[in-house]
Amino acid sequence: MRARSTRTSPALARLVRLRRRLTVLFAATTAACLVVLAFVASSIDDRSRADGLDKEIARRADGLARAVWMDNGTLHLEPLAEDTLAREPGALAVLSEPKAPKAPTTGKNPEVRWSRPGPAALPDDARLDGLWRRVREQQETVYATETSRDGKTLRWAASPVWDEDSIGAAVLAAADPGPGERDHETLVRWLALGGTGLVLAAALVGHLLSGRSMREALRALDQQEQFLAEAAHELRTPLATLRVTLEAGSAAESARLVDRMGRLVGGLLTRARVEAGAQEVELTPLRLDQLVEQVVDEVGQVRPGADIVVTAAPVVVAGDPDLLEQAVRNLVENALRHGGATPVEVRVHPGGVAVRDHGPGFPSDASDASGGGGNGIGLAIVRWVADLHGGTVALGPAPGGGALAELRIGAPKRER
Repeated sequence: MRARSTRTSPALARLVRLRRRLTVLFAATTAACLVVLAFVASSIDDRSRADGLDKEIARRADGLARAVWMDNGTLHLEPLAEDTLAREPGALAVLSEPKAPKAPTTGKNPEVRWSRPGPAALPDDARLDGLWRRVREQQETVYATETSRDGKTLRWAASPVWDEDSIGAAVLAAADPGPGERDHETLVRWLALGGTGLVLAAALVGHLLSGRSMREALRALDQQEQFLAEAAHELRTPLATLRVTLEAGSAAESARLVDRMGRLVGGLLTRARVEAGAQEVELTPLRLDQLVEQVVDEVGQVRPGADIVVTAAPVVVAGDPDLLEQAVRNLVENALRHGGATPVEVRVHPGGVAVRDHGPGFPSDASDASGGGGNGIGLAIVRWVADLHGGTVALGPAPGGGALAELRIGAPKRER
């Protein structure tokens, strides 16, 4: 048995590179999708937290703006002492126009009429004036993020208090956005960590899936390369022998070698046509025992002195007659070539065909021909035919010595 080359073929290297590219593409696509989803989730969470905070401070500001009231320019703050909204956590304040001089617009900062917990929790005068002006201009609740005098950043809502047809005061309510922002940052970190983990998992899954999807292609490519190497070896051998035979002048031996080469080339051509899709494999019910007997008769005509014993029971299988005939012929001729002058026994059974010789047998590592092993183009074609018929080929030592080769055909059917 010839040793197989460990050098990676260009076609196999291309498949390996393709697998790597598919893995990278799968991971990159997953990463892009996760980035988009994380961005959308982060944006939605940020907007949701901000809206929730604005709704909370607007609820307090609007509620207290309805509780206090004005009568001819006089602001009544007595309801604040009893309103539960005024006792909730968070800074509060009530602004109004300065008492003197009394004019629609004085140009002075608004007066803080009431605050809690104290002036230090309020923005500076310029920012309070900005809130006051916005309330009067927009005549609705306005929002702003301002820094208080004690250095805290708070979210403020300012709601107008109406004095008949004009705005005479404004109620301010504030809340700390810090806890929500910290929760949002925690969510972003978890999204980043989870996304990274998912990308790594996607890369691993893509690598495994691409390997599984290419496994058959790699196996077929490996078998094809082995098949071609064995074909070249098998064709060189009879060519060299034919040259020697022609020089020796043995016409009969030359004709036999030419016939063998013709069958080898025919097998290669058939396989090439089937693999290329130019020839279809038609599985039809046929009598396997009759096919084997016909093959043995033809081999006996080519080899007049061949000792072949056939044991056959009527068996019907679904198969391609030309391909099965070629496979059986290869098994028989392989046994005749390596078995010497000993008889070759051919047995047809419901599972397929078994061929035994009494020669030296197969090498110790050739017990299974289904996965390759360099046993010649004849057995390589047998393996290929078995695969097309959903079967296998088993090679091994025969009881009592010799070699046993068995072609097993899938889903055999007995003749009734």
